[in-house]
Amino acid sequence: MPPQLPSQNQKGPRILQGDPGTLSPAFKEFVDANVSLCQPEYLHICDGSDEENTAILTQLEEQGMIKKLNKYENCWLARTDPRDVARVESKTVIVTRDQRDTVPTPLEGGVSQLGRWMSPEEFDKAMAQRFPGCMKGRTMYVIPYSMGPVGSPLSKIGVELTDSPYVVASMRVMTRMGKAVLSALGTGEFVRCLHSVGCPLPLKKPLVNNWPCNPEQTLVAHIPDHRQIVSFGSGYGGNSLLGKKCFALRIASRIAKEEGWLAEHMLILGVTNPAGEKKYMAAAFPSACGKTNLAMLCPTLPGWKVECVGDDIAWMKFDDQGNLRAINPENGFFGVAPGTSAKTNPNAMETIVKNTIFTNVAETSDGGVYWEGMDQALPEGVTITSWKNEPWSKEDGEPCAHPNSRFCTPAEQCPIIDPLWESPEGVPIEAIIFGGRRPEGVPLVYEAFSWQHGVFIGAAMRSEATAAAEHKGKMIMHDPFAMRPFFGYNFGQYLSHWLSMADRPGAKLPKIFHVNWFRKSPTAGFLWPGFGDNIRVLDWMFRRVNGEAIAQPSAVGYLPCHDSLNLQGLQEDVDLNELFSLDQEFWQREVEDVRKYFTTQVNHDLPKEVAQELEFLQQRVKKI
Repeated sequence: MPPQLPSQNQKGPRILQGDPGTLSPAFKEFVDANVSLCQPEYLHICDGSDEENTAILTQLEEQGMIKKLNKYENCWLARTDPRDVARVESKTVIVTRDQRDTVPTPLEGGVSQLGRWMSPEEFDKAMAQRFPGCMKGRTMYVIPYSMGPVGSPLSKIGVELTDSPYVVASMRVMTRMGKAVLSALGTGEFVRCLHSVGCPLPLKKPLVNNWPCNPEQTLVAHIPDHRQIVSFGSGYGGNSLLGKKCFALRIASRIAKEEGWLAEHMLILGVTNPAGEKKYMAAAFPSACGKTNLAMLCPTLPGWKVECVGDDIAWMKFDDQGNLRAINPENGFFGVAPGTSAKTNPNAMETIVKNTIFTNVAETSDGGVYWEGMDQALPEGVTITSWKNEPWSKEDGEPCAHPNSRFCTPAEQCPIIDPLWESPEGVPIEAIIFGGRRPEGVPLVYEAFSWQHGVFIGAAMRSEATAAAEHKGKMIMHDPFAMRPFFGYNFGQYLSHWLSMADRPGAKLPKIFHVNWFRKSPTAGFLWPGFGDNIRVLDWMFRRVNGEAIAQPSAVGYLPCHDSLNLQGLQEDVDLNELFSLDQEFWQREVEDVRKYFTTQVNHDLPKEVAQELEFLQQRVKKI
């Protein structure tokens, strides 16, 4: 049914589902205040049931926002307005009284690359320009959701108010949502999330692809002091599924700082060796560096097993025994589709054939999906419609799927989901891995000399830019901890918080490693086969965590000793000398680039321990 025009209803919205009277006073006050601000025609309190989900998907289909993909079970395709396809970092802000609470003051008043600050006054003005009456004629959906297993001591609850049924369907996949969360919440605290596509009815101009959005007015704001997130004008996942980066990283990192834990942009995997011994590791990579592929690795070494706890976000807290315990606060995978194939990630391909919402991928005429790098031959006579809803062929010279097209799929469907992925106490992390896409100079793997050195390695991370945000081209960008777009507070204070973990009595600090699957030879492409063969690097880390003496010190950290990487059965010849070579000139440039970044961007907020690690690196590089 098309959305109905607003009646002149002065008594508040018509209740379609749920009873506002049963909500806690703080919850009801949050809903009431935003109902009177946004003026929706209807109110729907989500219960998370199958019936509700079916009704929401049917409504989206009737509105032309999604299309059923008949080749799979309960799978859907959404095509967005081409102006609304990615996170918009330039319009994503943190609101604090003091700018320095959000970002370090750059040297000589430059622009901070570590977040965008907005003053409370400016934010109030932006709200007043956007939100009054923004949901006229639409339904306000009330989504109570839990980040993490419902009732876990590591979990947190949020409530998102949205006028987008696409957000409701997606949040049901990405979070635990509905009745169980309402019961667990009781009168407890929750993060307040408000989202609107910014298109009140009747429409002032026609929609593109039946996708409501208001790109000129897009704003994604976080108010950490009030545990509040406000998003306007975008329906795209990272801007509208407010449990994801907004809550799980930006707001949670601030809560974590106050409560003494870590909220990180990290996958979590369980690795079991042939003897049956198991360890959990967490890894931080920027977008498009193979995070989901590593989280769902198919090992090429016989007898090894990898299981997935999460592919994107880790919340980690030391327990009473000093173990760093991690949960995946999410309930689904919101993965980049292009490049995902039976070769690169067979487990993801198996996960996404049911109950999945695809966005901005291409569609095949037999009711399936398609994207660059899928590497599947199409049956005779099957044609492709691009993400722009136009007939497509390889000769067109542009991709059939948007580079940031996505699948939104339930984690429990992953064939290698870890048995403890929903464990309320979390899994014990014994290794933390940093990495990026570095075509030259950076070895395949090295280990930090100490916790402080490991924090420095995270702070100095750099990687080729990606399609997940609006950056263009192949620049090597600084992306500390893979958190550059997601810090919820001043990065210098964030580094101090990480360093402080070493001062915890009895803390069993994980070993810290850095990996680079992407080193290239000047003549012959990638030096390392990657994908399933990355188990060979995890095997080396596993043995290092067990204390095996298979490492030698170098300028950058401990490198594997000769013959300590298990290369048995490797299908391709690998030049280990080139993979692990350290070029003095390259590393002198790296030291200078990192120094310049720390000086200009972190400035007075750089902890002295991190500055000291840079000096130590410089001294070691001189001796290469």
